[in-house]
Amino acid sequence: MFTKLKSYTVMGINAIPITVETNTKHKKQPFFSIVGLPTNSVKESKDRVIAAIGNNNFGFPARRYTVNLAPADVKKEGVGFDLPIAIGILSSLQKIYPRKLDEFGLVGELSLNGEVRPIKGILPITVTAREEGMKGILVPKENAKEAAVVNGIDVYAISSLRECINFLEGNIDLQPTEVELSEVFKKKENHQLDFFDVKGQYNVKRALEVAAAGGHNILLIGPPGSGKTMLARRVPGIMPVMTLDESLTTTKIHSVSGKLNSDNSLLTERPFRSPHHTISDVALIGGGSYPKPGEVSLAHNGVLFLDELPEFKKSVLEVMRQPLEDGVVTISRAAQSLTFPANFMLIASMNPCPCGYFGSNVPGHKCTCTTSMIQRYVSKISGPLLDRIDIHVEVPAVKYKELSKDPKGEKSHQIRSRINAAKEKQLKRFDNIGDIFANADMVSKHLRKYCKLDNKSKQLLKIAIEKLGLSARAYDRIIKVSRTIADLSESEKILPEHISEAVQYRSLDRKYWL
Repeated sequence: MFTKLKSYTVMGINAIPITVETNTKHKKQPFFSIVGLPTNSVKESKDRVIAAIGNNNFGFPARRYTVNLAPADVKKEGVGFDLPIAIGILSSLQKIYPRKLDEFGLVGELSLNGEVRPIKGILPITVTAREEGMKGILVPKENAKEAAVVNGIDVYAISSLRECINFLEGNIDLQPTEVELSEVFKKKENHQLDFFDVKGQYNVKRALEVAAAGGHNILLIGPPGSGKTMLARRVPGIMPVMTLDESLTTTKIHSVSGKLNSDNSLLTERPFRSPHHTISDVALIGGGSYPKPGEVSLAHNGVLFLDELPEFKKSVLEVMRQPLEDGVVTISRAAQSLTFPANFMLIASMNPCPCGYFGSNVPGHKCTCTTSMIQRYVSKISGPLLDRIDIHVEVPAVKYKELSKDPKGEKSHQIRSRINAAKEKQLKRFDNIGDIFANADMVSKHLRKYCKLDNKSKQLLKIAIEKLGLSARAYDRIIKVSRTIADLSESEKILPEHISEAVQYRSLDRKYWL
């Protein structure tokens, strides 16, 4: 007997439909083969399916079992084919009689006793099932909430092979899983880390506000214990609220990476990723034999924080140039080429010198580094990478006087309200330009159009370049940051005070550093 049903496999952060065809034929000795470019995880499905069918008292008679996963020229990966293969075999053996099998997609891993276990990538799978016009999709119970955020398709939670069979035969009724998106999005305001708790560092908090408003990458330079990490972790709380499209795209990436839990159906807060400096280039950028998203993609629509930037291997830092420039990562292999989104805000931190105390006022800590040691340390950050960082700001050690006071200043939601207003200005400004959504994305022609300077501003910028020893690379960066500062000030024009503030955010370009 022959049976055909629909399942799915994940490629990149999207899914493609797979037709699972099962055929049984009489034979004295049992023989089970899976064809259609299955990987090892798919081939191992055979043993799980045989055990699950046997342990549910269906028996497994001696037959030649052939399972074809079509299209046959697409490599299949994952454990989600267990459930559809088992249903297909039982249907081919006429041990079950599922109704309307062509109306439902099936995915799920089987345990040896027939329980259905969760799989990765259920969100893109459900999106593809809806686009294919399926009436519904049967998914593991732990994946149901994640799948249910997709409108336009019924999602049924399945906990066992027996339950799946009873549903398909019409013996039981299951209610589709529903998720109220408005309730999910209410959680986004519950940020645990607030800028109000940070004592002192007013200049740094202002620089982070500017960076978040304009999508600028930022480098924090300061001695150990000055609060660089603490400040960076609070940035997602002041970034603009995520839209539904941003949430879905970000959730897709985390879904295929297996980073979601059953209680987290949709990511509504911007991600914050902080990889250790020993990370490999593949783990950071993504890849592998079957390419998976790396840390830069997991930080999509959020923050990638690289603490102790000079300690990262040079090869690791250099592979970041493409995502910083294009907002995507392309990974090419012999069989396929996949593109992962990687549009993130980079926050990097570093000490001013190897010992960490050059130019600091920390009592009992005097810098012991020579000029050549400092230059060698700073030069670990290549010019091309530094070119993609708009803001460099010094983070001084906080004095006891500030630490002993009660915290004061603005809360994160107050800062976010200004950033949202500035972001609206930018979206309106770049409305007719498809690939630009923030001031940081502007190139020369946009600077000429949207960042015109008056004579006073030009003169001030000239003084900054010539007298303060700023490098040539700082010129465009200062103008971009000035445009963002003007937006935060609700000013249509870039004024001298905006230029003056932007000049302060180029610490690493000054001659005494280099």
